Amino acid sequence: MITAPATPGDRVFRGVLRVAGLSVFAIMGLIAFFLVLRGASALSEVGWSFLTEQKWQTQAHNFGIAAVLPNGLLIAVIALVIAVPVSLATAVFISEYAPVRLRATLVSLVDLMAAIPSIVYGLWGLFFLQPRIIGFVRWTANHLGDAIPFLKVRTGDIGTSYTSSTFIAGVVVSLMIIPIVTSLSREVFSQAPQGEREGAYALGSTRWGMVRTVVLPFGRGGVIGAVMLGFGRAMGETIAVALIISPNFKAITHVLENGANSISALIALRFGESDDLSLSALMAAGLVLFGLTLLVNLAAGFVINRSRSGASTAD
Repeated sequence: MITAPATPGDRVFRGVLRVAGLSVFAIMGLIAFFLVLRGASALSEVGWSFLTEQKWQTQAHNFGIAAVLPNGLLIAVIALVIAVPVSLATAVFISEYAPVRLRATLVSLVDLMAAIPSIVYGLWGLFFLQPRIIGFVRWTANHLGDAIPFLKVRTGDIGTSYTSSTFIAGVVVSLMIIPIVTSLSREVFSQAPQGEREGAYALGSTRWGMVRTVVLPFGRGGVIGAVMLGFGRAMGETIAVALIISPNFKAITHVLENGANSISALIALRFGESDDLSLSALMAAGLVLFGLTLLVNLAAGFVINRSRSGASTAD
């Protein structure tokens, strides 16, 4: 094996890269340390009941995130249900069907969507989407609520019963994660081996048959990783959710009716009015959200690395 001797420039460049890589771990560790330090007093006050208590009464030393944690997960799940089909269809179209001249424009538009601030999505959802989606929400609740219990609205058939709901928040968040899932999925699909594509055509396959038998199986692992990354993004969304929801500190079982909450929205809405214990409780809630998001992203990275499409080696 022939190796070239490392020059001083190579050693400097390698050192800079090593420091840059290690700085990521250092920053993540400092964030975790800060949250643990600031949330320690609240956690020592209530202990493990912080994860099981459904009330937020910090003055009475009775608080926990058992009500808002499932709500935030539910908003993220609704966002994924909407975003994943749209993202996959868009990614397949861009990578396999779009004309070459149109492809660059579509890629730029997807990237532009990812650059839009979350507060813009929140304002759009509050003032434009919500008034126009109430009719669909009302129809769904009235026609499907009896058959599907979680779609039922129990607060009466009035306009305010259908606003500021978990579902509307999920729709807004779905628009925010579509660029992430679309971009990653498109990159994975574009790496499908050209030989296998041509082999499918040689066997008489149509373009959709080639996509179904070559591109989609090749990108399965990468798509799963993209969806998990989108899920982590959806769980941590703050401003857009805080603008849409009507804060309700109880577990939500009916996604179409007024009232919702999440850990990130709880922190944003309660931060300005918190005393020392309340602030510590919010930091502890942030620590839980940080841990969940980190676990989801680590799982996504593991799936991508284990998948064929995420591997660095070729067949």
